Amino acid sequence: MHYALNLKTFFYSHYFHLGLRFGAGLIGIIALTLWLFGVHIAMSVGIGALCTALMDMPGPLRHKLNEMMASVLLCTTVTLVISLCGPYFWPLMAMLVAVSFFASMMVVYGKKSMPLQLATLFVMTMSTEHVLTPAQSFVHAGLFLAGALAYLAYAMFVAWLLRHRIKQQVLAEALFELAAYIDIKADFYDTRYNLTEQFNKLVRHQALLADRQQASRDLILRSHQNRKDAIVVQIHVCMLDLYEQILSTHTDYALLRTHLVDSPALKTLHDLAYKAARDIESVAFAVTRNRASVPTIDYTPQFEALERHIAELQAEVDAGKPRQEALAVLRAQRNKVRAIATMIADLHTASQQDHGRTPYWADMDLQPFLSQQKYELGLMLSHLRMDSPIFRFSLRVSMAIAAGLAIAGMLPYQAHSYWIILTIVIILKPSFSMTKQRRADRIVGTVIGCIVTAIVLRYFNHPIFVLAVMVMATVATFTFTYLRYRYAAIAVSIMILLWMYTISPSGGMIYERLVDTFIGAAIATAFSFVLASWEYQSLPRLIREVLDVNLRYMEASFDLLRGKQRNDFIYRIQRKRLMDALAALSAALVRMLDEPASKQRAAEDINLFIVQNYLLVAHVAALRAILRRHVKDLPGDEVGAALASSHQQVYAALSAALARQGVPAAAAGLADAEAAGGPDEGWSVPGWPGWPLVQRRIRLLQADADKIIVHSEAIVHNVMQA
Repeated sequence: MHYALNLKTFFYSHYFHLGLRFGAGLIGIIALTLWLFGVHIAMSVGIGALCTALMDMPGPLRHKLNEMMASVLLCTTVTLVISLCGPYFWPLMAMLVAVSFFASMMVVYGKKSMPLQLATLFVMTMSTEHVLTPAQSFVHAGLFLAGALAYLAYAMFVAWLLRHRIKQQVLAEALFELAAYIDIKADFYDTRYNLTEQFNKLVRHQALLADRQQASRDLILRSHQNRKDAIVVQIHVCMLDLYEQILSTHTDYALLRTHLVDSPALKTLHDLAYKAARDIESVAFAVTRNRASVPTIDYTPQFEALERHIAELQAEVDAGKPRQEALAVLRAQRNKVRAIATMIADLHTASQQDHGRTPYWADMDLQPFLSQQKYELGLMLSHLRMDSPIFRFSLRVSMAIAAGLAIAGMLPYQAHSYWIILTIVIILKPSFSMTKQRRADRIVGTVIGCIVTAIVLRYFNHPIFVLAVMVMATVATFTFTYLRYRYAAIAVSIMILLWMYTISPSGGMIYERLVDTFIGAAIATAFSFVLASWEYQSLPRLIREVLDVNLRYMEASFDLLRGKQRNDFIYRIQRKRLMDALAALSAALVRMLDEPASKQRAAEDINLFIVQNYLLVAHVAALRAILRRHVKDLPGDEVGAALASSHQQVYAALSAALARQGVPAAAAGLADAEAAGGPDEGWSVPGWPGWPLVQRRIRLLQADADKIIVHSEAIVHNVMQA
């Protein structure tokens, strides 16, 4: 379950607070206008406020102002243009198709432009409901602009007032997802769970975790100017360091399960991981409540039990039982989990006060860590070609809306065509899987919303009660829009139907809305197959991006491990880029699995490819942890030579995989690695306790790099056959 759907955390989550802000601003502006000027003016002002509210998302203040102002200007222009074209059928149809196409092309700017696309299409649709004279069109556009600017002023004031609170809530969400990530890793120690399924689950969640961490970076690292901001920076830095330590806990789980199946050690490791997840959740919950976090979880019983299990296993090994390798892995896991417990304690400490220990990279250029959004016209123009998925999506939306308008004109009842068009706009998304999910949510949500509305109007039709339900539905709509869309669909249906009933009571409006929804869903479904862009078509590009970034990541990793870099700043940048590339590929795989079976390609190889790349990151993290733990007695020359040899082999494997994608890899890193020496089997450091662990990790690192060649080649082969 999503953390925000738990009642304990729901009312502290930024989703609920977002819904409250939306609801308070929207209802306040409409209520004030209604009281001063009447219902018709309130409707125009309210639509302007609603369209601007769709862009009211957590973000840096300057970016938020720019994005919301763009929405105000664009939507006001669309309102005026569509209203002026209203009396003229063919110019109106042409303008609707043109606006639909342009709004859909804005998706090229990324997911942050999706609300702007929705707002543009929403106001376009609503502007077709009434035919206005030119003078009335300008008045209507002016009222729309007034409502939009009123909500913009309100949203910016609230965002400035709650700027620190919003940072805390977004950071807490990243912490909750990190705790959920540990819960998944805990089940690797439980023999009831299939390892392959757990790996798949872990990879999917890793993409979600990367998204939440990026949202936290964008808010927290762009500006931190006071003591309160310093505390969230401390927590954020500790969270990222903890995340890398958690990555390092990946080990040979099959070996542990095989040799320790009759030992309680696996259950103890599972319990330790479960406790660590609850401990992180306690920090996240404290952050959401704007409080310092105090440790309440004691790991001592589990660590003492683990020491006893290790002693018992050592006795069995001494007696000749072949468990030496499993015992070494178990000891390594114990050390890593101890380090995690220590770092979680640091997380608690970081939440308590500003310790003045800003990270060394605080004065460096942090732009590589932050989301970069450039709204350049050239980018949109570059996608005006038939092989662009965005261009094809834009044509698809334009044709679907044109079909919706034509069908609405033929319905036997007094149809509100905007409901059909809105259903098409909401359901039809760039990918088939998103369209499929939205269709189900929209239909189920509308049916339930209509049933709830009918019950309210039949048994509780009192003005005060109806108003209370409308207010709650408004808050719920914006609360669940980005959390669970099906709930938002229920709420928005109730909100709009009750609002329509208060303006113009009609017994048949619920039935009409149901019919309109099913018609819109049918049109959207039909056009989801028109000029469709299937996910497998993007796989070669995504695979190349992962391999290219992984090469850079490995270069930075081995430079850091061998002490060639003064700090890990470059390493952190390349790790983030690799995680982003893997998250994009993982998301494409999930979407592909929702597409028709005939459009799916190499699903198993893609999954294994993603897993192997994640394993490389885990092995590097483990090597860093080992070297840090043995830093005082580290034989630098010998270990450096072994790492250089491993670098050569890993770089060669990734370069070969990239070359088979038709992209020659740079030779600089390989040449540097080749100068370092031969294969790692020839290296040995007698007497150094860390050497077996280093040697094992290097061996796993090289083996997983070799597997990447096989899986990437299989993916390309399957896609090329298609």
